[in-house]
Amino acid sequence: MSHSFNKIWIHAIWATKERMPLLEPEIEDQVYYIMKDEFKFLGCPVRIINGMPDHVHRLFLLNPERSIAEVIKHIKGNSSYYINQSDLIPQKFAWQTGYAAFSVSESGVEKVFHYIRNQKAQHQKKAFNQEYEEFLKLNKLEKE
Repeated sequence: MSHSFNKIWIHAIWATKERMPLLEPEIEDQVYYIMKDEFKFLGCPVRIINGMPDHVHRLFLLNPERSIAEVIKHIKGNSSYYINQSDLIPQKFAWQTGYAAFSVSESGVEKVFHYIRNQKAQHQKKAFNQEYEEFLKLNKLEKE
């Protein structure tokens, strides 16, 4: 085969440091916009970003020249810097160290898209910890 083809959808989730509810509705559009811009800079087109005050979900195509860890480190670092430099919140902002990233088959993209789009409604029924545990179980992973 003379060409290489890649289409790797990633559903990434990470939380604010100590799961503090810092991403209030007044600033979330700005934060999501800067994240989307950074994903674009890395060559990782974003399908959707949405979340809650203490965590955010993203669905994006992975640039085959970059690792998931590299992309997430860049997005977390630059978005934290932006939030702090722009004084969007009164205290220092930071993301938690870890993250979750799951591959999504092309046939599952729409389902994940709708799941992310409906985050606010989802969390009226289910707490983040329960959601996180279900993702780990679904992907046959164990919490450290």
